[in-house]
Amino acid sequence: MFDKLEDLVRRYEDVMAELNSAEVINDQERFRKLMKEQSDLNPIVEAYKEYKQNQQNIEESLQMLSEESDEELKELAKEELNESKAKVEGLEKKLKLLLLPKDPNDEKNVIIEIRAGAGGDESALFAAEIYRVYVKYAEKKHWKTEMISVNENGIGGFKEVSFMITGQGAYSRFKYESGVHRVQRVPETESGGRIHTSTITVAIMPEAEEWDVEINMNDCKFDVFRASGNGGQCVNTTDSAVRLTHLPTGIVISCQDEKSQLKNKEKALKVLRSKLYELEEAKRHDAEADLRKSQVGTGDRSEKIRTYNFPQGRVTDHRIKLTTHRLDAVMEGEIDEIIDALISADQAAKLAKMNEAS
Repeated sequence: MFDKLEDLVRRYEDVMAELNSAEVINDQERFRKLMKEQSDLNPIVEAYKEYKQNQQNIEESLQMLSEESDEELKELAKEELNESKAKVEGLEKKLKLLLLPKDPNDEKNVIIEIRAGAGGDESALFAAEIYRVYVKYAEKKHWKTEMISVNENGIGGFKEVSFMITGQGAYSRFKYESGVHRVQRVPETESGGRIHTSTITVAIMPEAEEWDVEINMNDCKFDVFRASGNGGQCVNTTDSAVRLTHLPTGIVISCQDEKSQLKNKEKALKVLRSKLYELEEAKRHDAEADLRKSQVGTGDRSEKIRTYNFPQGRVTDHRIKLTTHRLDAVMEGEIDEIIDALISADQAAKLAKMNEAS
């Protein structure tokens, strides 16, 4: 581990030197990449410097204890020794976590698609509720939410909805939401008072930058149509909605939230870029099967990940066997407890894998 840390310190110094060169300052793409690398390396380098400083403190304290005869000074040296040892232990754990392979998508914005599954209208109603959970969570983080498209069922539910959340680290928090969410409750549409089980599917995609995926416009077919649903005066009066078909993959994206056809076209291309990026990521993950086995599920849309049981007021995440009886709070967007537990479980699995390898 320490050889790797020394290599990273040297690399950090090289990056800092390059950033100060005129050649790099004039090359915006190179400058951007180096700034990202500097930002990634900085917390590791700072933690390692602190670690080495405390190791030095331990050596100095031990030397003082062996050479000093003054009892008061020896007592101070003991305090310093214990404090530095505790810090070194904590910093070793921190450095191990910092050295874990980082998901390159973690800092990206996120595109979320929620689709009603089994359960008809009740499923669509729950899809709308989970959409609101994510919007409330984004608001608590001071992130921006932007609607892409929505298909309503007429009673306040969503057959499907796609939207974007913009904020630093949005993907790192939302990526664990991908999969099947199950709800158990007495539906508003049920007169007999029987508990029903319904499902929705959540898909999470990092927003792909233009340099991540190159789209050949000859592969894209655009159709325009009149928007429907709630959208202001322009709805149903102009052909502003856009349907984009990507011919090689058959991916179809509809965008109708904007009043401008051009803006809807831009949004559709943004979603397509992220979908194509996700396809490439899926291929890469399949090629790294061992890594996938060591991680908490973050991608399989067919995996049942969570159950929301309303009669018992509980939420259970099946991947890590976590149950919380704060269902009301969860439905108000307070999902940090679940996400933090998933991140901790993921890190623990990766650390175990790293220890096995070493």
